[in-house]
Amino acid sequence: MKRHLLLLISLSLLIACDGQVDGNKTGAQRRAPLVEIASVEYQQEGQVISRTGTLMADRQVKLITEEEGRIAGLPVHEGDRVSKGDLLLQLNDTLIRAELKKARAQREQAALDVRRLVRLQSSRGVSEDELARARTALDVAQAEEDLLRIRLANTRITAPFSGVISARLAETGDAVAKFTHVLTLTDDKTLLVELPLSELILPSLALNDPVTLTLDALGDVILNGYILRIHPTVDNVTRQGIVEVVLNEPPPEARPGQLTRVELQLRAQPRLTVPFPALRRDTQGEYVFLISDDATVHYTPVISGLHFGKHIEIVTGLTEGQQVVINGFLGLNDGMKVRLAGIAPVGRESLAQ
Repeated sequence: MKRHLLLLISLSLLIACDGQVDGNKTGAQRRAPLVEIASVEYQQEGQVISRTGTLMADRQVKLITEEEGRIAGLPVHEGDRVSKGDLLLQLNDTLIRAELKKARAQREQAALDVRRLVRLQSSRGVSEDELARARTALDVAQAEEDLLRIRLANTRITAPFSGVISARLAETGDAVAKFTHVLTLTDDKTLLVELPLSELILPSLALNDPVTLTLDALGDVILNGYILRIHPTVDNVTRQGIVEVVLNEPPPEARPGQLTRVELQLRAQPRLTVPFPALRRDTQGEYVFLISDDATVHYTPVISGLHFGKHIEIVTGLTEGQQVVINGFLGLNDGMKVRLAGIAPVGRESLAQ
């Protein structure tokens, strides 16, 4: 009798334990995280980006002496506007002129000697070697005269283009050596800004694309410009390239060195995007939780690109049509089963930086 009673009690306990295990499993299933998801899809919208840079002159040249001597004339100062061909510096050229006069006389004498020997050669009064030496002497004298003419021209510095004198580093009466920097000439009619831009942005830009600019020194005045150059190389460390933007008509108040803000309109092109909340980061980099068909989440490394308002570009790691978690990350781990709250609608709002 006791044996039967113990058997009944054991069976009851087993049934109770089995029911408790099933109940726990059901509770665990009910506690699966509830997540909201969104689709990975292409968007093709324009984008306006804003960057800051420094205004600079497209052309600026250091005027350097090619002869030594004392400065006889330096008629320009900082801020003076000059035209192409204007005389900017004159060195004392008295000695070179005297040497040139001497060289000219020697060349004329050498020419007379050649003509005399040519006449004598017809009567066989001179040898071929003697005539050859005379002709060589004439060539040397001519070269010496040409050299002194060049040196005389180098005592003058004229403006290679129209612009403004931005630096004067010597005074009239100073004695200067060869290759001394005396003046700086700046073309202030062509002002530009060099902008370092990400390699991801460069394909969306083209030469002559219009841009808008503002100078902090001029307040809210909006200026127009265009892309003048796109440098052909990208820095292998920063992954940035250089884009040069030029002002259409620089105002009189614009000066090289001023802080400039530039807005560029990127050309529309298809980009694979996800809602910004989907992108997560940890010590290993960027990732998303990808949803499989059986409602399991998968840790998926990605590389992001440009930020478009509420969306962000995904450069690698995802394909169009996949679904990612955008809400409900608390306690979420790789390989976990989840419950889906629904697919969030993907709005196509205007893209902005």
